[in-house]
Amino acid sequence: MKDDDTMITLIKRLFIGVILCLCLNTYAAQIFVTDYASEAQAKVFVTTYKSEANCIVYETKYQSDSGSGVWYFTNYKSDARAVIYYTKYKSEADLVVHFTNYKSEARCRY
Repeated sequence: MKDDDTMITLIKRLFIGVILCLCLNTYAAQIFVTDYASEAQAKVFVTTYKSEANCIVYETKYQSDSGSGVWYFTNYKSDARAVIYYTKYKSEADLVVHFTNYKSEARCRY
C-alpha cells in the first residue's frame, strides 16, 4: 500500500512539473491561485530557502515571457494551465517553490 502511495506521489509531482514548466520555449506558465485545496492541481509551499525548492520561480507581468520557472498569474481560472493552492505546511505540499527577483535564476528540478 505504501509503495502505491509513493508511486502516485511521484507521478503526481512529475505531472505537476510538466504542467508548470510547459512553457520552456513558448510562454510563461499561466497560473491561477485558488482558495480551495480541493480544486487545485497542486498544493504549493513557498520557502525562503532556494536549497529547499523544487522550483525557483520568477513572477512575470507578461504572458509572453518564456523560460522554465517563469510564472504568469492570471485572474481567471479558465485561462490557467495550472491551478495551485498555497499551503502553510511543507509536509502537505506537492511542490516547494522559492520566488526570485531575477529571471536568470528561475528553474525547475524534479
